This record gives sequence, C-alpha cells and structure tokens, in this order.
Amino acid sequence: MKTFIFAGLAIMASGLAACSTVEQRVGGAAVGAGTGAVVAGPVGAVVGGAAGAVTAPTVVRTTRRATR
Repeated sequence: MKTFIFAGLAIMASGLAACSTVEQRVGGAAVGAGTGAVVAGPVGAVVGGAAGAVTAPTVVRTTRRATR
C-alpha cells in the first residue's frame, strides 16, 4: 500500500511540474475536486483534484486550438 501511495505521489509531482502556469493547475484542481466530490464524496474530491491538476494543461491547449 505504501508503495502505491509513493508511486502516485511521484506521478503527481512530475505531472504538476509539467504545467506551464499556476492558474491552469489551480483551475483544473478546483474543477476536478468539485466533480469528484459530487460523484464519490471526499475521496472523489481528492482524486478528482489531483487528476484535474495533472490534466489541466492538456485540456487548456485543446480548447485553445478548438476556438481558433
């Protein structure tokens, strides 16, 4: 179990380091946490926040390309 947690933290840290701006990370984490909280409660909020923070730059780049 500890190995799984440490692996998850390492993946999150590398993903967060790849973000270009803090606003993307914060915005993605907020949206992910809100969605996760609605779907799965407190645990979903934590997982959704982490997933949102990691995937935010990809989502922002995709939406910028779609609006051009």
